[in-house]
Amino acid sequence: MELRETLAEGAARETDEEAGAIIEMQDLFSIIDVPRVGQVHFFFRASLQSPVFNPGHETQEARLFNEADIPWDDLAFRTVKETLRCYFSDRAKNNFELHTLSIN
Repeated sequence: MELRETLAEGAARETDEEAGAIIEMQDLFSIIDVPRVGQVHFFFRASLQSPVFNPGHETQEARLFNEADIPWDDLAFRTVKETLRCYFSDRAKNNFELHTLSIN
């Protein structure tokens, strides 16, 4: 987060900076403590408004995947893997909850 921005504003800014994705922000979805590095990762659900991406300089590639095609072993962050697992589980139940986890 930057000074004077809310958590949701920070998430939207990061989405723009990393993927260049146009989104409509939705609810907070997961909060994951990563104590070994002194971090807390927050993930929101969002509605993608355009299939066009314009990734920033820190991102090598941004694209969409079907659930079955996600390259799980290539995902850079375990917090992303855990959040995606929660998302697909909730989607199958058609009931999205707030998830709180702690990983090492």
